[in-house]
Amino acid sequence: MTDSANSNAGLRERKRTATRTAITAAARVLTSDKGLNGYTVEEVCQAAGISRRTFFNYFPTKEDAIIGHADDDVPADVIDEFVAGGAHSPAGEISPTLFRDLVRLSLRLAEDMSSSEEETRQLIGVVRKEPQLILRLIGVTEQREAQFARDVARREGVAPDHPVVQMAVVLLSTIARKSSMAYFSDGNTRPYRDLLLENLTAASVLFSQPIDLPDIEPAKGQS
Repeated sequence: MTDSANSNAGLRERKRTATRTAITAAARVLTSDKGLNGYTVEEVCQAAGISRRTFFNYFPTKEDAIIGHADDDVPADVIDEFVAGGAHSPAGEISPTLFRDLVRLSLRLAEDMSSSEEETRQLIGVVRKEPQLILRLIGVTEQREAQFARDVARREGVAPDHPVVQMAVVLLSTIARKSSMAYFSDGNTRPYRDLLLENLTAASVLFSQPIDLPDIEPAKGQS
């Protein structure tokens, strides 16, 4: 692919992302103002400056538009940089810098927290107002975690169900979730990055301790 083609493809993707973001922002504002059942898709389209057909090219329902697209949280170039970090390790072997690079990835994404903070607070407010959206939010979260597992697996040259890959997803997702809950809690004054780094450090300390596994006697009937 030529540089011109790459540039055009990148421009199209940025436009698609901008359109998705505009639809989600409009849906969240309308939900906050009128409630989930207080407005129509046509009103979302009017607020976002798009056609009804364009809306349904991006989202099947208002509820999906409110939650947003699973691909919108992590910039592709950030993931590409993370994946490239495992290029010097043999495929199928967990690279010795995986945890370090996962921490760096988490901190890199934390840099974008300030720019997305308003949108996140808006989403929290909307979900509190319309609790039925929680299931959709969980669904999108699961999609994001599944994609993260595929990205880690691609970097390491292993299957997405590899136990280290799965643990990386669980660990990083849990730490990010805990840090976000603390950051958006009432009265918090600490930066998200500080909370995230504190929790990452705590996990590192815990997992650096030696594991003294007890001897387990085989169950009856087993040799």
